[in-house]
Amino acid sequence: MGRVLDIGCGAGRLVEAVILRGHKALGIDVCPTAVVATVCRGGAARSGSVFDPLPEEGRWDTALLIDGNIGIGGDARLLLRRVRELVHDQGLLIVETSPAEVDERRRVRIHIGQRPASPVFPWAVVGTHALIRHARLSGWTAAERWTTTSAERHFVALRARA
Repeated sequence: MGRVLDIGCGAGRLVEAVILRGHKALGIDVCPTAVVATVCRGGAARSGSVFDPLPEEGRWDTALLIDGNIGIGGDARLLLRRVRELVHDQGLLIVETSPAEVDERRRVRIHIGQRPASPVFPWAVVGTHALIRHARLSGWTAAERWTTTSAERHFVALRARA
């Protein structure tokens, strides 16, 4: 696992878990509240987009796109190419995919009840087969696939290609 970059870290639960296992981790999120929550859990976090310049680009051992964060930016292939720039030549990317076999680009908005709480932004929803197809075209090779015992959550580990 080594040094881990959690992209779209949210409240920092994965950053915290990685640190508790003795690894270095950095969370990034566009939501300032998420960054504060991650820091309050004892983790390091940075406010901003994965598409912004980030510390130690090209030297991360592992990157995470969990909880549907393969959707960030609305273009899975573009995101995969960007993450490929962030990890080293043998780097690992762990992605949670949609349980459904989909490959969609959407424009979404966050609501609190009936009230819009964000502007409209691009988002993608990607199933396992679509992810593997995008990965092959973006510098990655599928290394492993698994689901939770309830089969509700699906994951793919991708290995960077040199």
